[in-house]
Amino acid sequence: MAEREYDVVVFGATGFTGRLVAEYLAETHTDVKWAMAGRSEAKLAEVRDLIGAPADTPLIVADSSDPASLDAMAARTSAVITTVGPYQLYGEPLVAACVKAGTDYVDLCGEPAWMHDIIGDYDAAARENGARIVLSCGFDSIPFDLGVFYLQQAAIKKTGAPITRVKGRVRKMKGTFSGGTAASFAETMKRAGKQPEIIEWLKDPFSLAPGFEGPAQPSGAKIIFEDDLDSWSAPFVMATINTKNIHRSNALLGHRYGEDFVYDEMFLTGPGEKGEGFAKMIAGDRSMQDNPPKPGEGPSQEERETGFYDVMFTGLTRDGERMTSSVSGQRDPGYGSTSRMIAEAGLCLAFDVDRDVTPGGVYTTAPALGDALIDRLQKFAGLTFKLEG
Repeated sequence: MAEREYDVVVFGATGFTGRLVAEYLAETHTDVKWAMAGRSEAKLAEVRDLIGAPADTPLIVADSSDPASLDAMAARTSAVITTVGPYQLYGEPLVAACVKAGTDYVDLCGEPAWMHDIIGDYDAAARENGARIVLSCGFDSIPFDLGVFYLQQAAIKKTGAPITRVKGRVRKMKGTFSGGTAASFAETMKRAGKQPEIIEWLKDPFSLAPGFEGPAQPSGAKIIFEDDLDSWSAPFVMATINTKNIHRSNALLGHRYGEDFVYDEMFLTGPGEKGEGFAKMIAGDRSMQDNPPKPGEGPSQEERETGFYDVMFTGLTRDGERMTSSVSGQRDPGYGSTSRMIAEAGLCLAFDVDRDVTPGGVYTTAPALGDALIDRLQKFAGLTFKLEG
């Protein structure tokens, strides 16, 4: 790629999450050539001043409803970081502009129906033009996608073979899901009412790995007691999108985890009556449906900074030995940590991953960024990847 004016552009910088991304770049990566983009130059300037970014931080006016403005923005930068969702409403024109310009792209998408469309409509063109389109670069699905990748890399190194059955289990979490997540779910359900085939895509764990049909997968839809973990487990709200991304990663990695790979995600609640009660409470929680957060709103700075999460990935090797890894993160998952993860994913594309290693195409994070992003997340973003046994 010829030298571009910017390393990264933050599109949607006046929104709640976009502002956090811009603030993080201004505080942490002062040597990066970056710009803020959005619909209003006046609002961009206001946010720039509020977050304490340098007064000469470039501002780019671009709008999802104006393809020419997106084309112009994409042509000026190596990578675009977009927080403008729901992506099924506003995302495709920017993907098209980035593919056309051969520009790298990262988003926070957790909308499998839209992702299914983007893979089908843009993967071939992205491969031809060299654009790396990397989906789901926030809490869904970086800790989970890279957590499985990290465990499997360790298992292959130790035993020469992957773990064919991996359990992803959230052990601790404090924080809120974003208003964008709730809005995306609502839009997906609206679309499903018009396109019944979307329900099948949502049910199919391999719907983002076209052409592959793997083994039956656990549903994770009911509370269960897991003897091997000595704990009750409850359904985990992000599992539907995370599992699809992880199966796509496996396919893009040449089925490094095996064509018989089985994976599920649940929330670990502990043993005994207390654990069972906690699992039932989680399973019965309807706050996302009945009182969802609104897009553009989010937790306070104190709530973001005191949040955290801890996710375990565990399974048996072919020799019957249990291996366990974990991914933990500082700050609340939906905003504080997510804004850092997507920023580092964009920078990873711009600086760390050569195109002969990761050529153009529509990706998930593990096959696109892998170890390079794990290193960045641990160095800058407050994530920790560990082997526990």
